[in-house]
Amino acid sequence: MTRSSLLSLSRSKLATTLRWGIAAVLAGVYLAASAAAADKPNIVFIFADDWGWGDLSCHGHSYVKTPNIDRLADEGTDFYNFTVASGVCSPSRTAVMTGQFPARYSIDGHFAWVPSNASRGMPDWLDTSAPTLPRFLQQAGYATAHYGKWHLANDMIPDSPTPAAYGYDEYGAFNCSGEQIPVHEDAMHTNAFIEKAVAAGKPFFVNLWLHEPHTPFHTVPRYEWRFRDMESREDAIYASVLSHADDRIGDVLDALDRLGVTDNTLVIFSSDNGPARAATPTELNLHYDTATGAGWGIAAAKGITAGRKGYKASLFQGGVNVPFIARWPGKIAAGEIDKDSLISAVDLLPTFCELAGAELPADYTPDGVSITQALQGQAMPTRTKPLFWKFPSRWPAQKSKPDHWVSYAVMHEQWKLVTNNDLTHTELYRVVDDPYESNDLKAKNPAVAKQLLNLLKDWQSELPDGPSGDVFSSLRES
Repeated sequence: MTRSSLLSLSRSKLATTLRWGIAAVLAGVYLAASAAAADKPNIVFIFADDWGWGDLSCHGHSYVKTPNIDRLADEGTDFYNFTVASGVCSPSRTAVMTGQFPARYSIDGHFAWVPSNASRGMPDWLDTSAPTLPRFLQQAGYATAHYGKWHLANDMIPDSPTPAAYGYDEYGAFNCSGEQIPVHEDAMHTNAFIEKAVAAGKPFFVNLWLHEPHTPFHTVPRYEWRFRDMESREDAIYASVLSHADDRIGDVLDALDRLGVTDNTLVIFSSDNGPARAATPTELNLHYDTATGAGWGIAAAKGITAGRKGYKASLFQGGVNVPFIARWPGKIAAGEIDKDSLISAVDLLPTFCELAGAELPADYTPDGVSITQALQGQAMPTRTKPLFWKFPSRWPAQKSKPDHWVSYAVMHEQWKLVTNNDLTHTELYRVVDDPYESNDLKAKNPAVAKQLLNLLKDWQSELPDGPSGDVFSSLRES
């Protein structure tokens, strides 16, 4: 064999060796990534908009059918005493994102166009420098995405940050700046993202923030047909949009099954606040939204709270006590109901981060606590951190809205104190025993009422005088 032949053979062997070596390294990297992903649970957080506690067939609704959410309840645990941090959208979502009470960011109402935000002493968007759940999970190696409603800014504020500025690798959203995703494409994009993350061997965190059942109601003939025999046109519209949303949730659950990741995926279904209702009799008309288009208006809002007092925009339980169903096969008990654990939206960030092995910054203090024990069926330690609410309600109560006068509320252990805007009128309830807040116990427990009022005053003293940071649109200059 000639020298050139030997040299050619050596090069061939070297190339083959290198190819096998590179393949082995890549395989090792993939296996390591797959092992790491297996150690970290995937998280799918489904957050509906205005979905009342009673708007589920598993909660006894007489005509709304939600078989896919019912499946989550059958295969997971239904927590009866979960509360969000506000009776309306944007502050409730702020609490989920930051693990802190929205009043700390002067976000007390929904983000609207700039003049409305300015007149209410609100910023124009959530500060991008705020601590956020997706950013913490992103830093822990998660693929992160958001699909559906945003409303931590507004589509009428073109210079507001997109969801990407808060720690999402991918997003498609409405009620944000830029292009608005069609409301019914949320699950489709969620599934595509999950497939991509699974193929890459990465753990994933994805928000599926549904439009339903917020106004306007975007009905589809296929779903209206399901309820064609109902006497009330308004009831049929409401049932059809919930049914459509439930089917899209089913599409995501089916995708998890198909990809073989169901057992390592925590799925949570909840709502940002209680159901919307017209305060006075209203005719059924079309309504237009700049972010989502035309649909039926508030007359078709037929959500129920299953007897809880108040509804959307109220700090009574009807406005803040919403569905919370969690499924994680083998980790969360199947078919159980938890009526004892008092858990909150501000608990989600510390909980998800603990499960994901994500380290929280040393200078970050969540208002929530980890609820991993409650999720896994263990008794939670006594909650040492009270829960607080702030909302600009009118006092005295309006006749058309008798349960919408509460401006502040505090919950500690089993007790909840509600008060008007100047703290001159208070009521005290033991919410675990009395979720309908029908029995004011202030007169029988004056010491408890005083203790909770003092907690509230201390919390008020911590709140800022107004928004700060890079949170104002250039439109304010004009």
